Amino acid sequence: MRRPSWLDRASLFAAALLLTACAATPPAPARLGLRLAPAALGEAISVQQHLTVERDGKTNDLDAALEVDEKRINLVGLALGMRVLSLDYDGREISEWRHPMLPSQVKAADVLEDLQLTLWPVAAIAQALPAGWTIEEAGLRRTLRREGEVVATIDYSGTPRWQGKAVLDNVRYKYRLTVVSAE
Repeated sequence: MRRPSWLDRASLFAAALLLTACAATPPAPARLGLRLAPAALGEAISVQQHLTVERDGKTNDLDAALEVDEKRINLVGLALGMRVLSLDYDGREISEWRHPMLPSQVKAADVLEDLQLTLWPVAAIAQALPAGWTIEEAGLRRTLRREGEVVATIDYSGTPRWQGKAVLDNVRYKYRLTVVSAE
């Protein structure tokens, strides 16, 4: 019987490390999948915003124009003056256009979910949550929980929610979204 060479042992060790890493990294939990009707906002708004996303020590900025009326949500995202994302939602379907250079992690459905969690009335959100999810509002802070565990917090500088500054800390996906609306 041949003795294992150092190369055999190194390969076996590398395979064991890889399997351990896979086992230690659980798959990302599914997003909430919130889809509220545009009319559930309760009024029509048109606002320009500056968005800053912080994740893994990196920061990305995006300017956005948001329009919501009782039938549609339209969002256009600009980076360095160039359109990089368009989102249209009619309460049933999301239409999305994205620049080829936009990272694949940026998904229209996730943008819509963060937008609605931040701006829509907490009562409308609470009615749409699946079993095990809760949302509460105390003063200028919202807290979203799943099975009692904090998923996200949103802090506001004032009301209405789409004016001033809103900071969404997504604990589950480890990012911070800061939205500053133009005066």
